[in-house]
Amino acid sequence: MKQSVAAAVVFGALTLTPWTAGAQSTVTDIVNFLVTNQTIPTEDAGSDRAAAEAARDTITRALIVNLTSVPIGTSSSGFLYRLNPELGTVERATETFGGFFVERAFTPGHGRASFGMSASTTSFDNLDGQPLRDGTMVTTGSRFPDEAAPFETESLTLRVSSSTMTAYASVGITDRFEIAGALPFVRLSIEGQRSSVYRGETFLQASGSATASGVADAAVRAKYTFVNARDGGAAIAAEARLPTGDEANLLGAGSVSFRIMGIGALERGPLMLSGNGGLVRGGVSDELVLGAAAAYAVHPRLSLTAEVLSRRIDELRPLLLTSQPHPTRLGVQTIRLTGGEPGQTVSSGIAGFKWNPSGTLVFGANIRWNFTTAGLTAPLTPSVGLEYDF
Repeated sequence: MKQSVAAAVVFGALTLTPWTAGAQSTVTDIVNFLVTNQTIPTEDAGSDRAAAEAARDTITRALIVNLTSVPIGTSSSGFLYRLNPELGTVERATETFGGFFVERAFTPGHGRASFGMSASTTSFDNLDGQPLRDGTMVTTGSRFPDEAAPFETESLTLRVSSSTMTAYASVGITDRFEIAGALPFVRLSIEGQRSSVYRGETFLQASGSATASGVADAAVRAKYTFVNARDGGAAIAAEARLPTGDEANLLGAGSVSFRIMGIGALERGPLMLSGNGGLVRGGVSDELVLGAAAAYAVHPRLSLTAEVLSRRIDELRPLLLTSQPHPTRLGVQTIRLTGGEPGQTVSSGIAGFKWNPSGTLVFGANIRWNFTTAGLTAPLTPSVGLEYDF
């Protein structure tokens, strides 16, 4: 029985003609093409189609969540001011220049504004803990119960990279209220192959690539400080993500999302401690978002920052391999990639510095890395930014 099954499989693999996706395809077209272009004959078309669609949806959802709903850096000014009632003059409220993603409780002050640009680049190498680039992500396969490894698999290779440049600005409407906005520009590239592997020999089955660039989802923000003490404060903030990005090319979520967040901060001398907690509704998924930051001014012109971010994403699913008996061939099991129960936590760390070379110009640089393996992850994501306050 093993010999006849194996012969049929290897014959199919040897006569397979690779398919290539058209150059006009969108990013979601490429993902759909690579994940669902299956050739292993399981003779259970309904289960095959359902599993392939579940795997496609899980992978696409992970890409969307990580590429379109990633937190945008804070648009709060590096220079924050408050009125000193004893002197009747305006003075700097903090000695640090703040964090990168975690919001501070203070606002820049009435009539004060800032604008800036930040840039980052990411090359993703894992999806839910599975390597993307080495062809070991199995999407379907066949095996004998008495053998540990499948005798044939179909596997996926993906190379996903993105570069983002974000323009942001904020202005103090009153001493306690500010409005801000951020507009990201993204270039996304995806290239992939689907291969059939029989007894260690690899046969190319399909390949495709796509590149997309343009405006991603814009953010509009507002923050109100209701506790403004000399050593700290508390604030509430709201953010709306507008569907300005191209959903088909994973540049946008396709619908509006709203975030409401509470902020608490301790600003004492050269030390800043800040914490954020909030809820996101709409967009690609509902979320619970938490963040904490510590900054220290080692010099009047230089502060160091460390941050931790955590997101509980309702619609992010793990990738699972399931196994069940072949419907017609005795002694053969069919392996399929599918999605698990929704709801995963993504956590990351950020470390960097902000430097004030002159006047109110602030230069910042940071490195972000992942603590968890859920979703789409990269070893390191570097980012640089420049801000001017006036």
